[in-house]
Amino acid sequence: MTDHTPIVAQALRVHGTLHERERDDLLDHWTKLDHRLQSFRDRAIDIDLHVNERDTPSQHVTLGIKIGGVHKDFVARSACEDLGRALNEVRDEMIRQLTDAKTRSEPRNNRRLRQSERHA
Repeated sequence: MTDHTPIVAQALRVHGTLHERERDDLLDHWTKLDHRLQSFRDRAIDIDLHVNERDTPSQHVTLGIKIGGVHKDFVARSACEDLGRALNEVRDEMIRQLTDAKTRSEPRNNRRLRQSERHA
């Protein structure tokens, strides 16, 4: 096991109301997102979580991630009234977006980027 501080814990900025205990729980529940971000560890990573109109029927949560050297901002949104569920939804959507972006950039998964002897 490594002794590094999780990327999410280092880079997360919360905009809106999120209590300290909720932040700790969030970091525990977002380990999958942290693992997905490990492949970008050598780049600057900014994570912004916006919780708007908390505890109201119009509550919405937005998670945005910027990764240095990647020319795309990743954004996930949820309008779920339950904060825990909304946080899980944006986490899962973000993992999907990061996985898709990583898959498109890796030569072994992209025939156009892959070079072989017969096509060289």
